[in-house]
Amino acid sequence: MSYTTENNKRIAKNTFFLYFRTLFTMAVSLYTSRVVLENLGVDDFGIYNVVGGIVMFLSFLNTSMASATQRFLNIELGKNDKVGIKRIFSNAIIIHFFIAIMVILLAESIGVWFLNNHMNIMPDRIEAANYVLQFSIATMVTTIISVPYNATIIANEKMSAFAYISIVEVTLKLILVLLLAYSPIDKLITYAILMFFVSLTVRLIYGAYCKKHFEECRKIKFKPDLKIIKQMMSFSMWTVIGALSSIGHGQGISIVMNFFFGVVVNAAYGIANQVNQVVSNFVNNFMTALNPQIVKTYSANQIQEMHTLIARGCRLGFFLVLFFVVPITIETPALLKFWLKEVPDYTTDFVRLVLLITLFNSFSSPLSAAQGATGNIRNYQIILTTLGLLHIPLAWCCFAKGLNPNYAMYVYLIIVILEQSFRIVFVSRSISMDVLPFVRDLLFRCGTVCCLSFVIPIILHLYLSEGIIMSLSVCVIGALSVLLFVFIIGIDKNERQGLIKTIKVKINKTGKIN
Repeated sequence: MSYTTENNKRIAKNTFFLYFRTLFTMAVSLYTSRVVLENLGVDDFGIYNVVGGIVMFLSFLNTSMASATQRFLNIELGKNDKVGIKRIFSNAIIIHFFIAIMVILLAESIGVWFLNNHMNIMPDRIEAANYVLQFSIATMVTTIISVPYNATIIANEKMSAFAYISIVEVTLKLILVLLLAYSPIDKLITYAILMFFVSLTVRLIYGAYCKKHFEECRKIKFKPDLKIIKQMMSFSMWTVIGALSSIGHGQGISIVMNFFFGVVVNAAYGIANQVNQVVSNFVNNFMTALNPQIVKTYSANQIQEMHTLIARGCRLGFFLVLFFVVPITIETPALLKFWLKEVPDYTTDFVRLVLLITLFNSFSSPLSAAQGATGNIRNYQIILTTLGLLHIPLAWCCFAKGLNPNYAMYVYLIIVILEQSFRIVFVSRSISMDVLPFVRDLLFRCGTVCCLSFVIPIILHLYLSEGIIMSLSVCVIGALSVLLFVFIIGIDKNERQGLIKTIKVKINKTGKIN
């Protein structure tokens, strides 16, 4: 069996496990979100989202080091250096303990001061908001400590572990959220406590799994290797800048919206991000399975194979997002009304705009993985971060001029398009990939599939009578339209033949079993 065939089978197997997880977690998470909003109400739901955002904003060091840990583990695995893997993991644990301490110090000083002096929260809810902040800090610390363990699972491509542990996580959340209605104390405080309990439980499960299955996770040496720490910190120094941009868009904009519009708009933004998270998980699952292979092919000097993986990853990532974007954007009002009992103002617009941004941003993951594999990320991160950080001041200017919250999303959509254009050109030069054929193929296939996929469902939306059955019918037709045009136009001849062959094999196996 060739390396490429074995590689593709491994990616497909890992993607299957991740999609199994996502389908289950998606259904449970959407229902859980509805129960939480119903129990907390719009205002408290908005408070939880914006206060949790303060802690996330202070955790940018963790975001950058997570990327560095993943990259260095993949490089050592590509070399099959077991001693190197142990050294990387042990030093990653040390680094993340220090990051956890820094987050606690920042959150307990700057975070507490900011919450009590500058947040637009009703005076009678400020005490509850402080409890939320404390338990959000505890939740973030458990997440930070888990990063090296999660990175080890991904680097070793044991995606079934994510599937099973995620099922446990969302099941716990569902059970505890259902108990929220019977809380004898403030429901917002209870919810923050329950989310910390879930986070701690999942952290212990990941730790136990890794210690059982991976030698590097046993008998951790808490003796710093200054050379490795310097290398990892040097790499992460530039990804810190990129992390600031990403967190600025997510949590920073939420805080800016709170200044101008209050917690109701925070609730709407939180709901839009939950919908977007469900959609993003589908493409992230594929990228989680694909990206380690991109790094390993570079480490093994298999550059042509790397180019193929990047091109395929960009296209399929776009199509995976489009599969949801077409039906959801057309039927957003009906779907939100069916999902939630109370839909906050601006939620419909936010959902549509956030999904559109995610669609344009769907190319970024394989390109970023490729650039990270080269280690040459300084200029890459500086330019991307400079563009990304423009989001907050430009949105602030729009709000100061009296424009509505939607303009934060309009501004970011333009920024994302500029970022993607730069990313493609920069990465292509770094890995000696011919940029013109790559862009031509990407734009033609993705653009054509996107335009054609909207035609039939929009016509049905305009001419069918209103109602949830009709809306669901449009959603199904929209999703099927994407699949049809992806098969006809979106994938190349070899991919199409491989897909047909796989389907025939599955049908034959089913027939033999019957």
